[in-house]
Amino acid sequence: MKFPIIILILLALVSCKQTKENEVSSPPALKELRLTFGVYTTDKPTDVVAQFRPLLNRLEQKLTADLEQDVKIKIDITASYQAAIKNIAEGRADFARFGPASYILAKQQNEEIQIIAIESNKGKKTFQGVIVVHQDSPIQSLAELKNKSFAFGNEKSTIGRYLAQELLLENGIKCSDLISYDYLGRHDAVGSAVGARRFDAGALKEGTFKKLVAKGTPIRVLSSFKNVTKPWITHSEISPSVLEALRKALLSIEDGEALEALGKQGFLKGSDSDYSIIRQSMLNNAAFMGKE
Repeated sequence: MKFPIIILILLALVSCKQTKENEVSSPPALKELRLTFGVYTTDKPTDVVAQFRPLLNRLEQKLTADLEQDVKIKIDITASYQAAIKNIAEGRADFARFGPASYILAKQQNEEIQIIAIESNKGKKTFQGVIVVHQDSPIQSLAELKNKSFAFGNEKSTIGRYLAQELLLENGIKCSDLISYDYLGRHDAVGSAVGARRFDAGALKEGTFKKLVAKGTPIRVLSSFKNVTKPWITHSEISPSVLEALRKALLSIEDGEALEALGKQGFLKGSDSDYSIIRQSMLNNAAFMGKE
């Protein structure tokens, strides 16, 4: 009877030793860090996810390695610019990608908002916005838009409102000179509305214009104008280590597929002064609206 008992004791000791060895050899579980990435709908929400998810996946990998934490990034797509601005200003989004005007408006609500990096367009900090008309439209100049209808994007949009309205003003057209105008919210909605002849002209970003034309939307460029590329920003309460890791990750991104989905070639260092021209166009907007 004693022999089986001794065997059982020995087996128990071996099992205990193996358990301890496994505990020593297994790496400790990484702490989890969850971040929320904020963006608003300039195009269809499904297109927005397809545009950003590949890059965010790459960011998760880089941040996990750098911070030694298991980093997960959730996309929060808001239906309005205002909601996205409020989320980043109040810290409900950890970082975000905004247009220049939305960044300036968010900065007005929270001065501590910081730029992580700004998007590179073939090594430059600028890209094109366009004013389009129907492909068969007889309109050939901006001056001919007087007494015509115009589709703008969102009321907080850099291209869809501020820069487009400043360009119209430079060509002698105020809002009172248009027979009608409306804010349609999204760049693709503007292009589609002009293509369907519901408006004589409209303002949208060049990338969306190209996508619509490729799908058969009958629109052409009447005029183009420069805009500053979009900043990626973070709220004031984010830890310095996470901010630095985000900046390092963005500036070192070389994943071709992820960047292609975003439609950019990488990221550049940026500062608030890069957006001075946009800030000035917003100040000039009162003249277009006839409030001066």
